[in-house]
Amino acid sequence: MNSRSLSITAGISYWIIFFAAIFANFFVLEAIIKSPIETIQTNHLIVRFGIVAFLITVVFDVVVAWALFKLYKTHDLIVLSIFFRMMHAAIMGVAIFALPLALNSSIEIEILKQVDNFNTIWLIGLFFFGIHLVLLSIIIKKPTFIAIFLLIAGVMYITDTAAHFLISNYEDYSSVFLILVAIPSVIGEMSFAIWLIIKGGKGN
Repeated sequence: MNSRSLSITAGISYWIIFFAAIFANFFVLEAIIKSPIETIQTNHLIVRFGIVAFLITVVFDVVVAWALFKLYKTHDLIVLSIFFRMMHAAIMGVAIFALPLALNSSIEIEILKQVDNFNTIWLIGLFFFGIHLVLLSIIIKKPTFIAIFLLIAGVMYITDTAAHFLISNYEDYSSVFLILVAIPSVIGEMSFAIWLIIKGGKGN
């Protein structure tokens, strides 16, 4: 597979991850948190689709890792960067295990506990994903605009995870951290995905 095809593969995989994650997070997890019993018992099918959507994000996370490795295999930091992304994917896979447990529960506190377990494990994975983005920003270098936002996003993922465990009243600042993570992450990763599809690999 040539560089152009690899770049397009990575870009499309990124977008699949985006859409699957948006559905699983904002349509499934939020519904469970808002109405645990009703969602699990009445809308259990959407929860099952949410679990599959999260599995899809893991699958295409690995595809992105593979494509990026092939694209930038001559760079000294690429192996380290990909290892950190694969750690994130593996931890995410473990986190998903909590959701079928929630699906099989009929007690509200137990359902919410499993969702919390999912979020906590995933949060740990995002720490390693942040390191991947920092390294990736160094590897790609250009476009500079994208590299800068990937760097900022990576630093904020790392900072947010650390803050969860270091700040006892993290919830008081959660909305601020959400903005600090979301803005550079959306701009950086979406821009990178678009660039990969439109221009990536053309210079090789």
